[in-house]
Amino acid sequence: MSRGPTGLSAPAVRGNDGATPVRKAGLPRTLPSPEAAPLPQARGEARAAAEPRVPPVPTHRRAEVPSPVPARLREAPGEAESGCEARHNPATGKMAAPPSPGTSGGLTPPLRVLPPEKILPPPPPPASREEEGPSVGDSDPAPRRQGRHTTAVVPGSGGERRGGAENRRKMNQLQALLNDSLIRTEHVENAAIINIKERKVCASTFGFNVPPENALNLIYAFYKNLLQVRRGGLCFKEKYYKCVRADEHSIYLQNPDGGLIVVKTKTFILVATYRVGMYPSVCVEAVEKLGKMLAVYFDCPGGPENLYVKEVMKPHPGEGEVLVKVSASALNRADLLQRRGKYPVPKGASDILGLEAAGSVAGLGPGCKGRWKIGDAVMALLSGGGQAEYVTVPEGYLMPIPNGMTFIQAAAIPEAWLTAFQLLHFIGKIQKGERVLIHAGASGVGIAAIQLVRLARAIPIVTAGTQEKLKATANAGAAAGFNYKNEDFSEKVLELTQGAGVDIILDCVGGSYWEKNLKCLSTDGRWIVYGLLGGGEVHGDLLARLLSKRGSIYTSLLRSRDKEYKERLVKAFTEDALPYFSGGTSPHLQPLVDSVYPLHEIAEAHRIMEENKNIGKIVIKMPASS
Repeated sequence: MSRGPTGLSAPAVRGNDGATPVRKAGLPRTLPSPEAAPLPQARGEARAAAEPRVPPVPTHRRAEVPSPVPARLREAPGEAESGCEARHNPATGKMAAPPSPGTSGGLTPPLRVLPPEKILPPPPPPASREEEGPSVGDSDPAPRRQGRHTTAVVPGSGGERRGGAENRRKMNQLQALLNDSLIRTEHVENAAIINIKERKVCASTFGFNVPPENALNLIYAFYKNLLQVRRGGLCFKEKYYKCVRADEHSIYLQNPDGGLIVVKTKTFILVATYRVGMYPSVCVEAVEKLGKMLAVYFDCPGGPENLYVKEVMKPHPGEGEVLVKVSASALNRADLLQRRGKYPVPKGASDILGLEAAGSVAGLGPGCKGRWKIGDAVMALLSGGGQAEYVTVPEGYLMPIPNGMTFIQAAAIPEAWLTAFQLLHFIGKIQKGERVLIHAGASGVGIAAIQLVRLARAIPIVTAGTQEKLKATANAGAAAGFNYKNEDFSEKVLELTQGAGVDIILDCVGGSYWEKNLKCLSTDGRWIVYGLLGGGEVHGDLLARLLSKRGSIYTSLLRSRDKEYKERLVKAFTEDALPYFSGGTSPHLQPLVDSVYPLHEIAEAHRIMEENKNIGKIVIKMPASS
């Protein structure tokens, strides 16, 4: 993408050849003047025996459609035309003429409905992830590298092991689709969604119960009996429907009371009833939302090796939500904690990893206020779901991407910069001239905090673990930096401030730093804890020492905040800080990208962050074919 400004250093990119990214380049050897800090550098799955023909029955009997047969099995000669050739009538001794298309009087006698296990064998055992081929989506024909990290696990297969929680989430998404895209339009009466592979109803409107044999009959109608349905209609929930039109994707049927529409995708069949005067074609529009997408996934908590890319159902926007086609996402410590099972997903949030994303608007849910339109370039704060090809976002969580900024750069902004902005302004109430100590100064939040402190005309002081990281923080505008591995940062801070200490501490370390933090905290200072990388236990007389300085301890998490708070935060950041990301502004804000990894190398990206090797943000790039 060529949206970035000229002269900007490109971040390291890890490609399909597995080459190690070149990172952390272009750092200065000396600390710059605090008043004139330069910009940070951008980085880096037999056939059942044929049934004997059944003598014709009176026309008032209900016709049933046989259960489905696997599409891959060969047809018996002439079977495709069963139900439309001339038949012998034992009452007259003559051959009866075939029925006229679309009439029920000559309806072909039904075949006996067999139990599904006598017709469809159970699915084959799932292949291991290494044996499975590339994932194939509804609209993604591009080949992908085989292997565990690119395996597509289809719902209902043995590879799907997350159980009830995931099934409930899918049910909720399908139920929302029925409610938002169909029932609210008042163009259909009732509807249900049938999973073709699982051969069962997976969602339906309230009180609309589709018998299992009816679900099987609808599947069979598409895969083996379309011609018979076209000529003779079918029965659904003990009502006969005459076929009006049928093709491999949709079937329209009617009776005196109304009608039935059946629409098929690769994975689902949508069936809906409607009354005279309704407009059932909305079902065709609705099934377009039953597509698939690629997303980062893990079956059980553990290390980076548990991560892989999986094909899941594409979300659709609900009330007041926007569908974003993701171009890039970024990695955060919360993703690592969630992967290890130490960070529960907030209620209602997606369990897909990813707390921020950048991309373009691909759809608008009902109730959106009109600020965004299809195609807008946006970046978003998320409660989860960013490391996937699509994500739904409350419209109040979206921000426009500044002019001249790429999706890669924009993906590095939302979570880190909004966290830093919240800590400094919403919690810390930073004032001009105050001194701010920022731990993990070379992290995404740290780099953002340095620049935001400068924007507030205050003084940023940092800690980091290597000289290379300290150089990067100086390049971002830190007035001073100390290596916590080989020197006592509290002593250095007191020396720098002539014993006064710092007014605000942004602490993502926690327990292991408590004594040193208190030592260099000024009287009436604010100590803000937003992470516990060093543990949560404190051994010592913390309260007495804190009281002696009239100090305040604040704690904060952003992901679990309510919607109103996040919308207020996004609004304030958009108004007060976002304009400074555009070219030509002074001071100029800019995210620092350490490296870029393709989606299928998500495990390696996690390893790099776990080893604290990154300086700035690690960005995850979505497949170009998405």
